[in-house]
Amino acid sequence: MARDLPLAGVTVIDLGQVYNGPYATFLMAMAGAEVIKIEPPGGENLRRRSVVGGAALPFAMLNSNKKFVTLNLKDEQGKELLRRLVEGADVLLENFAPGVMDRLGVGYDALQRINPRLIYAAGTGYGSWGGYKDLPAMDLTIQAMSGIMSITGYEDLPPVKCGPAICDFSGGTHLYGAVMTALFERERTGVGRKVEVAMIEAVYATLSSSLGLWYGSKGDAPARTGNRHGGMAESPYNVYAASDGFIAVLCVGETHWQSLLQALNRADLKDDPRFSTLKERVNRMDEVDALVQGFTETKSRGELAAIFRQYRVPFAPVRDLTEVTSDPELHSSGFLNRLQHPEYGEVVVSRSPMRYEDAPTQELVPSGRLGCDNDRVLSERLGLDQETIDLHRSNGVI
Repeated sequence: MARDLPLAGVTVIDLGQVYNGPYATFLMAMAGAEVIKIEPPGGENLRRRSVVGGAALPFAMLNSNKKFVTLNLKDEQGKELLRRLVEGADVLLENFAPGVMDRLGVGYDALQRINPRLIYAAGTGYGSWGGYKDLPAMDLTIQAMSGIMSITGYEDLPPVKCGPAICDFSGGTHLYGAVMTALFERERTGVGRKVEVAMIEAVYATLSSSLGLWYGSKGDAPARTGNRHGGMAESPYNVYAASDGFIAVLCVGETHWQSLLQALNRADLKDDPRFSTLKERVNRMDEVDALVQGFTETKSRGELAAIFRQYRVPFAPVRDLTEVTSDPELHSSGFLNRLQHPEYGEVVVSRSPMRYEDAPTQELVPSGRLGCDNDRVLSERLGLDQETIDLHRSNGVI
């Protein structure tokens, strides 16, 4: 039996910018919420990147299925329009620097008085408390401060950042979870609350393997382990050259190791005491890597995939972005979608990774032009007539 999406009927006021906030509200939109994205009249920061080639694609990725409204929150009339929108909303989400919304007069305390049922969600870099709260917080700075950068790369080279914006998106995902938790509580109490997620805290758990190595070695082990296990606690666990690229191979448990020996046609090593336990293999990590590399470099990724599948060895080819965005499996499953964007042309965008059984698959609606839903939202939700809307537009309120 078909069912509504779980957030059908929930209204979200989205003041998010760049990656952190917009990803959280994108997940809400794809779960059925009505998400009204509020931008300053000049557009939010990510939209401005559209002047730099493909830098516009992230905006399209994170803002599908939203409505687009502009409000000048430095203007008292703009603030009043926001307050009126909040009266009928369930969630307001922002990821400005701590204190910005309060200085504008539309922070949690002010909005909670207007709507006691409101869930006010704040995404921050270091939290709105303590000595770090005023530090500039972007994904790169959080990678540096959190320790992520110190453990990324190779031991004999300088630290490097992770390729993906792991802090922004980890923060956004946790912020989504905090909002859902607060909505659940509101169903029982009828009262909203403020929730906050600091990126530096959201990413800490990702350091688990490296923290284990640091703790176990009393800080003596190398911080950066390249493509080897972050805790240097598994072997083999690495990226190996194939004849046409690279392939990741790892073994977790003795069954995987025995399967790998079969795949490598090295059954003679089955009872070899040098490799008979995980501890011995970790102690001889270079030898294990050389054993695997000697096999993989003679074959293509496709040949290796067939062999490792046959013996159920954990592996994956190292794919580039062209391969990933054109992956037929990701497209046929409905996760990736090729659509014609009104501003950016043909783009590949994703759906939410969260799937809801028995709910219809939402049509992906491309992100809209700046302020394209001003008239509809202000008319339908606030009852403003066209003359008033036009006056706000001419006065720079929207």
